[in-house]
Amino acid sequence: MDNNNLTKKRNAVMYLGKTIRIICMDGESAYNGRIGKVTYVDDIGQLHGTWGGCALIPGLDDFTVIG
Repeated sequence: MDNNNLTKKRNAVMYLGKTIRIICMDGESAYNGRIGKVTYVDDIGQLHGTWGGCALIPGLDDFTVIG
């Protein structure tokens, strides 16, 4: 299994279905403070959810799991 698949699998296990609060999204300050549920993990491990159209990048964007 290559590194991208491991990243996707790890992120899916850790975050899929969880509610998160965005603390700081790199380059997208309008998303800071938003709360949403992770609904999808894409092929490179980015998190997509109900907070809007931009994906979170674990390790780059700052967020916390709240539920």
